[in-house]
Amino acid sequence: MSTTTIGQDTLQKFIFDNAAVRGELIDISATWREVQSRHHYPVAVKKVLGQMTAAAALLSANLKFNGSIIMQIHGDGPVRLLVVECDADLRLRATAKLNPDAAIADDATLTALLNEHGKGRFIITLDPLEKVPGQQPYQGIVPLDGDDVSTVIENYMLRSEQLDTKLWLAADDNVSRGLLLQKLPHHGGKAEATPVSEEEALETWNRAVMLGSTLKEQELLDTGIDVLIQRLFWEETIRVFDPLHPQFHCSCTREKVGNMLKMLGREEIDSVLAEQGHVGVNCDFCGKHYEYDQVDCAQLFASNAPVETLLPAGEAKH
Repeated sequence: MSTTTIGQDTLQKFIFDNAAVRGELIDISATWREVQSRHHYPVAVKKVLGQMTAAAALLSANLKFNGSIIMQIHGDGPVRLLVVECDADLRLRATAKLNPDAAIADDATLTALLNEHGKGRFIITLDPLEKVPGQQPYQGIVPLDGDDVSTVIENYMLRSEQLDTKLWLAADDNVSRGLLLQKLPHHGGKAEATPVSEEEALETWNRAVMLGSTLKEQELLDTGIDVLIQRLFWEETIRVFDPLHPQFHCSCTREKVGNMLKMLGREEIDSVLAEQGHVGVNCDFCGKHYEYDQVDCAQLFASNAPVETLLPAGEAKH
């Protein structure tokens, strides 16, 4: 059994021998605290965004391409947007956008936060790092179907990916953890060392879900993943792989911010310059400040060259 390093986030993959069932347990608490250190979110928002952060890493760990998974919930309640991004190296960032002066109760549900009028949307985007010409990111958009993050993602995976998926997620101010189980196609891929029938495979899946369902939210918050995997599946024959280690990372750059300003258009930027004399932008994820004066903005619209070649980030005007 692999052991975790104190203070280091860990994602532990495992599979059930002789059955098409895979699982993952994650403790992403250090990354989650890093996300929170840059924001001051209400208690209920912390809970939902912390769960999404764990879920994004759990799903990203099974991606077969070099790129990022971007998980979003667009809301119609006091919370307008939740975003978590995770790349192939399990580097994560997350943010939330609230309506101004939103009053949010500590026990507010996902529905109350983001689906007050039934118009919430759940979006998963798969964005390859190196795109071929004309290639666009894959994006799946579905209604916000479920009362919690786990159910929303389970419904999405079944509807869009035809994968039976079960998730158990928990987050508070200090901890973010999760368990994922997936039922894989019984046929296809490498043959099992000891073939089992489809009925036996289904029985194993149902038993795994039953065991996972014994996990309570507080138990998930209070218990390390090494203990959890033993406690839940001690009677099962499972194979555990080398642990992976997620971490916080923000991919914002001066080039990306400059491109965003160019997308706003010259008229909009000139209006801000006329009013303030400069354009200042803070990254929603990490809070890093980028600033552009009139000369910087003129260079943006006068050249197609990447912004970073025009003005190094360390020379931003403050």
